[in-house]
Amino acid sequence: MSAAEVKETKTDLIAWIKQLSDISMLSMLESLKNADTGDIGKDWWDDLSPAQKENINAGLREAESGNVMSSKEFWAKLKDA
Repeated sequence: MSAAEVKETKTDLIAWIKQLSDISMLSMLESLKNADTGDIGKDWWDDLSPAQKENINAGLREAESGNVMSSKEFWAKLKDA
């Protein structure tokens, strides 16, 4: 990724974060920002809330049942949101 692409990506992410109103998404992003990446042996799963774990498990169940969309469809829907 070029320096210009990095700058554009950062700008796009900042704009997206500014418009977010989903508290769980904001909380997840904050957790990601505050994550201690120095503890190699620690499993990130252990730091998730029960609700976050259930959301992940629900997504896995949906994927296993074939309820999925392509990356192209995902990004198109996200852009329109």
